[in-house]
Order: sequence, then C-alpha cells, then structure tokens
Amino acid sequence: MFSKTTKRVHKASQTGLTSLALLSILSGCVSAPVPRGPAPPAAIAPAPAVVAPARPAIGRPPAGLENLIQDQWRLFPGRTGVAIMRVDGGEWVFGHRMDELFPQQSVSKTWVALTVLDMVDKGKLRLDQKVSITRDDLAVFHQPIRDQVIANGSIEVSILNLLETSIRASDNTANDSLLRTVGGPQAVKSFIARKNLGAIRFGPGERALQSGIAGLDWKQEYAIGRRFYAARDAVPLATRKAALDRYLNDPIDGASPQAIVRALVKLAKGELLSASSTRLMLDIMSRTSSGPNRLKAGVPAGWSFLHKTGTGQILPPVSTGYNDIGIMTAPDGTRYAIAVMMGSTTASIPQRMTFMQFVSRTVASHHQN
Repeated sequence: MFSKTTKRVHKASQTGLTSLALLSILSGCVSAPVPRGPAPPAAIAPAPAVVAPARPAIGRPPAGLENLIQDQWRLFPGRTGVAIMRVDGGEWVFGHRMDELFPQQSVSKTWVALTVLDMVDKGKLRLDQKVSITRDDLAVFHQPIRDQVIANGSIEVSILNLLETSIRASDNTANDSLLRTVGGPQAVKSFIARKNLGAIRFGPGERALQSGIAGLDWKQEYAIGRRFYAARDAVPLATRKAALDRYLNDPIDGASPQAIVRALVKLAKGELLSASSTRLMLDIMSRTSSGPNRLKAGVPAGWSFLHKTGTGQILPPVSTGYNDIGIMTAPDGTRYAIAVMMGSTTASIPQRMTFMQFVSRTVASHHQN
C-alpha cells in the first residue's frame, strides 16, 4: 500500500475542499460574462422534392454555465473528464478533457445491455429467455446474485431479470452472464462500431478486467467470499502499482466523456434501439439504485434523472474510475446528457459527490426553454 499522506498533501486536500465549498456558495453571485454572438446557422442540404424542416443549429451553452463548471473542475484534484450535451431544442455540447479516454468500470454495463436489446430487436434473443448461472460463472466485487447461486448450486434467470440486476443493481455476475449470452466482448465491440458510438472501448469482462488491474491472473476461487481481496493484498506493492498505472494510462475499457454523452443522446432519441427497447432501457436506468448521492443528488425536484454509475479499485491514496453518466429531464421535457468520469483522484468520497452534484445542479439552474 502507499505510505500515509503527508501533512502537506492533507493540507492541500483541505484547502481544495474549502475552495469547492466556497465556489458552490458563490456560484449564484458570479457576474454575467460578455454576451456571445449568435451561433452560425446550420447548413441545410438541398432536397430533391419536399424540403424537410431544418435541424436546430448547434448552439452554445447558456452564459455563465461553462465558466462555473470550469472553475470547479480546475479545483478538483486528480484527472477528471466532464461532458454535457443538450438533447432537445438546439443541441450544444461542452466539457473538459471530454475527448480523452477514462476508465469506465461499471459504466460499460450500459453497452452490454444495449447489445442485448439490439439482439432482442433482431429476434436473436427473447426477454423471457432463461440463462443458467453456476458457481463457475460467478465474478468479483458487487454481485448480489452470488448468494442465490451458492445456495442452489445453479440458477436460471431470465434475460429481462439479468438486465434489471446488471443495470439497476450493477451486479457483475449478471453483467458477465449477459455478456456470455450475446457472444462475448466482440459482440459488444461490434455493436459500438455499427452504431458509430465513437471513442468507447469495451474490456474483457469483469473477472479478467479486475484481476488484471490488481496485477493478478484470474482464478475462479476468487469469486467466493473475500478471496479476491486476500489475493490482491498479497501482491507486492510495486507490482500492483505498475498494473494500476498501466490501466490508467491506457484503459482497456476506456471511453471519452463526449462519446458517452453523444451515445446517450442517440439512445434518448431512439436512434439505437426499437421504440419498445428504448423505453425499457430508459426505464431500467431510471430505477438505478447505485450512486444516489452522485449526479442524482444535484438534480432539482420536478426534474427526472436516469443513470449508470461506475466505481473502480483503490490503491490509497488514489481512487480510480469513480463515474456517473445519465440523462436529466427538465419539467418542460428538455433533456441533458451528462458524463462525469474521475479517472484518478485523491479527493474524498464526499468531495467527489459534491463535485458531481454541482455539475447537475448547475446545468439545471442554467436551463433555458
């Protein structure tokens, strides 16, 4: 493990937290910036017959929104990417480090679920189709379904139930079972490529991903109890740190915040799945139970929010892959896609939550019809 944080770093962390709190208090008093000029009109392609209505021009975010997000982002310790995109009524997108790759961790469960529903749309899978799960299929870390498998030796679960468990509860075994059902990582990569989702990678599944990050080779015995943690603790510090650094420098499951929000926009507009599958996916995401104090906690009353979180491993004092992505909807129906990806940070959990809440709250406070 790393040595304890020095007094100088501790003091800097306290200063950063104080600055974050002050900015949150002062955000409502920031003077308005110089008004921007109007965005250039979008080009309208000529039509051979009837001319369709012009698509709304790509605009700029409301005055002050960019500055406030940037101020908080600069103060936040570590490497963090942010992307915010308006879905309806004149698109705009902005962010910070939004074209760099960040570890997704469980955010990547989104692409597995979309691949499953795409196969349902094509008639290759059914939502009521049963999937068998045995002890040999158990994964690592958060997997509430594990107790049922151990108690019964094996269970059969419908694809619909696995979708619910994977997205809503972020169950790693449920996710890997869906991944196996669609044909493995290559099937998900193919879906991402066919739908032109851009800079979104997909890793090898939870077991290989998490063991590799820890400097281990996967053994199925790690799926039981806390054996993975014990094995990881036995890895020499230098080996474990080298493995984590390799992952952070070139994440096998990396994705850019901008690619993520654009994918969410496509999902929201019904451009990825059938109408029924789109409704199902959005409904499941609206009932996500993980990360209630991340982006969701900054969304005001009267708005709705659906999302998927991700949380990576920790090698003190560094936490990795602390993420939240989602779509927030204003009372008038306007939607915003948001991705906050904390690749690595020394910030405390309350600091991380505060930053995420500031992002969603600030977007809402600058909403314009």
